[in-house]
Amino acid sequence: MRITDMNITPIAITDPPLLNAAGLHAPYALRIIVELVADDNSYGLGEVPGSIETEQALAAVREVVIGKDPFQLNAIEAGIRERFSEETSAARGEAPWDQRRLVHVLSGVEVACFDLMGKATGRPVVDLLGGKARDRVPFSAYLFFKHEGAGGELGFGTDPNATGWAAARQKAALDPAGVVAQAQAMCAEFGFQSIKLKGGAFEPNVEVEAMLALREAFGPDVPLRLDPNAIWKVETAIEAGKRLEGVLEYYEDPVRGQENMAQVAQAVNIPLATNMCTTSFGDIPGSVRLNSEAIILSDHHFWGGLRSSLGLSRICQTFGRGLSMHSNSHVGISLAAMAHLAAATPNLTYACDTHYPWQSEEVIVGGRFQFEEGSLVISDEPGLGIELDRAALAKLHEQYEAAGLERRNDEIEMQKVQPGWKFQAVRW
Repeated sequence: MRITDMNITPIAITDPPLLNAAGLHAPYALRIIVELVADDNSYGLGEVPGSIETEQALAAVREVVIGKDPFQLNAIEAGIRERFSEETSAARGEAPWDQRRLVHVLSGVEVACFDLMGKATGRPVVDLLGGKARDRVPFSAYLFFKHEGAGGELGFGTDPNATGWAAARQKAALDPAGVVAQAQAMCAEFGFQSIKLKGGAFEPNVEVEAMLALREAFGPDVPLRLDPNAIWKVETAIEAGKRLEGVLEYYEDPVRGQENMAQVAQAVNIPLATNMCTTSFGDIPGSVRLNSEAIILSDHHFWGGLRSSLGLSRICQTFGRGLSMHSNSHVGISLAAMAHLAAATPNLTYACDTHYPWQSEEVIVGGRFQFEEGSLVISDEPGLGIELDRAALAKLHEQYEAAGLERRNDEIEMQKVQPGWKFQAVRW
């Protein structure tokens, strides 16, 4: 089998006005769909976060990928790495999302290769990663403070005919009561058994009160998580953490940097988790030396693919770290890859994050995935178990071109609501 073509298609998917430490989500989130075509006319799919820089980086490796055997992942990775200088964790940037290019390129290509390999062998990707450690992968409700609206071409507009979660998805949630209502609607729709709140948007006391309100509404048997996106000072994180002892399952990135995380970890009796201070293999020695977190959030988009993520899982086992999984706005290709990876990772024992309930469009045949009691059942179909809806892909690509967005910038979107607003790496 040889790869004969590589199609790179940027898309824009509707995204509501969700608040976070860096500002406000734009009406559209950007993704890039990678399609590798083989000489037997089969194809494999990958998906990564979108930006003009990542699109250009993917285009730059087309000649490396075309002509290769998709089973020869080491050779493909070596060829890709030759085109880039190595990126340190500093290249991630201070924003909540990862701005590195190489890890995105490696991930998008590798997942598409695994999809091809699965189709060639008649086996699901989970089997190529070592087989199922679990048949069902649990996900967590992912809450946001937000303005009213559902995003898209109407901006902050709403659909008066919406019902169920579609109606709840467009309502404002600007205080603890709004967050609880959002959680109740999302859990009712998808059956999620644990809950995460994206913090860093409001003064810390508001976010602590929101977590306490969630505990009151859902009781002690529903695990809760809070993620302030590293925007708090050490003393603020300790003060808030003391109030949340016995409430949180884990406390994700309350402060910036491994040294600061270690200080909070020593002072607060809650497991600390990270997607921002330990984000590459080069960060692992510092993590171990400082004991900066108890749990690392994996993400195959940002750790360089599925094989690298399995490598991270073994490191977590070796050094006694728990393992969870990060998410950002995505469609079903990423969700399928996340689920196969999670199913193949024995020590990924926390429910995975997903933004999927906030999205409404899809690029796969059959439409959106359906959760069963908050979980996805892993398909036994070959590869990722999905097929590309080419008409839907074309529509979302047209939407991308019409939106005129080249990269994510939550600060600019926030300035449309609060003129002069500026992102601060540490705010409270």
